[in-house]
Amino acid sequence: MSGHILILGGTAEARHLAAELTGPGADTTVRVTSSLAGRVARPRTPAGEVRIGGFGGPRGLADWLRTHGVDTVVDATHPFARTISAHAAEAAKATGTALFALRRPGWTAGPGDRWYPADDLAHAAAQLPALGRRIFLTTGRLGLAAFATAPGADALHFLVRSVEPPEPPLPRHTDLVLDRGPYTVEGETALMREAAIDVLVTKDSGGPATAAKLTAARNLGVPVVVVRRPPPPPGTTVVRDVASVLRLLGQEGRFSRGAADTCP
Repeated sequence: MSGHILILGGTAEARHLAAELTGPGADTTVRVTSSLAGRVARPRTPAGEVRIGGFGGPRGLADWLRTHGVDTVVDATHPFARTISAHAAEAAKATGTALFALRRPGWTAGPGDRWYPADDLAHAAAQLPALGRRIFLTTGRLGLAAFATAPGADALHFLVRSVEPPEPPLPRHTDLVLDRGPYTVEGETALMREAAIDVLVTKDSGGPATAAKLTAARNLGVPVVVVRRPPPPPGTTVVRDVASVLRLLGQEGRFSRGAADTCP
């Protein structure tokens, strides 16, 4: 394994991969660059070389790949970061660069869960009046206009949690909590009880860092509206964990069974 690897994203998986590729015993012939969007004021910085900011669309990213001699792109962005994933796929195709999308598995409903799937934020907002009046909204700081303008929104009270202050417009009746995971079941249960939450809204982000709210909702009998993930760009090779990415990078594209799927 040699060359230049570009890791897109500031997720826990992206940081884990950067640490594995640059830590003790790593192949010193490999250059590793992590790219962060720069939307968070105090990001958790990955190990190794880091760049912050956008590329200027797919053409700008393609130019960056050529200029910096990138051999492999690992798209380890958030599962809902549709735009950068599309740009990465387009740029990789244009430059002939290998591309893997590192996507942690989504959550799965278990016994006792009351989940209501939603295709997008607008669909999630439309379901709320029939489910409850006090909403714990954990979909991040973007896209809250869907809840501010939805029919019946003025009769609802929202507890909005995000890492950074959300972008307006916000629902008329909103309390804001600025916080970053990981969270505990005990903490999530206490928060939901104190706020008298009767509906939880989340994106299917997957992973353990923010999964405690789902357990808390189950224990409290609170219904959960779960926004489905957007599909990856066509032809993208989806890899489920860091170990699988490392195997792929070391085996020149030979996939371990069950480690990767290619989207049609």
